[in-house]
Amino acid sequence: MISQNCILIGAPIDSGKRRQGCLMGPDSLRTAGLERAITGLGYQVRDLGNLAPAPIIDFPHAPHIYQGNQTVAWTKSIHAAAISAMELGTPIFLGGDHALSLGSLTGVAAHAAAQNRAQFVLWLDAHSDFHTPQSTDSGNLHGTPLAYASGASGFDGFPEVKTPIARENICIIGLRSVDLAERQTLQSSPIHTTDMRAIDDNGIAQPLAKFLTRVAKAGGALHVSLDVDFLDPSVAPAVGTTVPGGITVREAHQVMEMLHESALMTSLDLVELNPFLDERGRTAQLMVDLAASGFGRRVFDRPTRAFS
Repeated sequence: MISQNCILIGAPIDSGKRRQGCLMGPDSLRTAGLERAITGLGYQVRDLGNLAPAPIIDFPHAPHIYQGNQTVAWTKSIHAAAISAMELGTPIFLGGDHALSLGSLTGVAAHAAAQNRAQFVLWLDAHSDFHTPQSTDSGNLHGTPLAYASGASGFDGFPEVKTPIARENICIIGLRSVDLAERQTLQSSPIHTTDMRAIDDNGIAQPLAKFLTRVAKAGGALHVSLDVDFLDPSVAPAVGTTVPGGITVREAHQVMEMLHESALMTSLDLVELNPFLDERGRTAQLMVDLAASGFGRRVFDRPTRAFS
């Protein structure tokens, strides 16, 4: 069962990519009413404020890697916060770019291992984020969390992943932009993937239901990572990695409603919100609404939104 205690953790990490602005994401989600939306559904909410990175230690990364030492420092800080927050309830990590998940994934997985539970991951994203520092051409570390958390090598300078997440316990939904190096790795791995063509053909409920059934049978912990670019940029413009042809508002709510009905979600990331690119706060508000659906807001309870 999902905890009735929700823990908000701001992680204004902006070192995972070159386009700046995600450091404003946590406070934008707060301004859009995240705490109010969740408390209105009967949960107790504790906001721990915004984290700071651990002390930065100089470590030589490959020349093309962007802000590697800063990202390592953030990973340490978020990892520790995730372990602590899991003892208090259901943590909601407010990003911040997707490098946030280098710490949140490894932290919640460490907690699950201590509880003798399998850790599962639902990755809602246009990208697979399965690069390593060696395979990424861009050098942007927000494209590496799933590889790191599942035990891939090549993350020199990063903390050792002592409890890697089994790749067969990872499900990525919404794919529509995957680099060749990632594609080759994914095709040879047991990771479950659903791209937009499969969703066009069969809908989004079928692959999600199948995955949730596996989580339930295993009695697993489920971490959900929701990237703004999971959504079509026409409805969620506040992201620096827009890819056309994404998930509709209704499909996204269906995913979050199914997660609530399953009562399996034990932690949540809300990432890649760049308020600098938003239109009158519409993306921040949509992310809040989706989070509310994940915690039980029903279709006919949704407020009307006006952006004109």
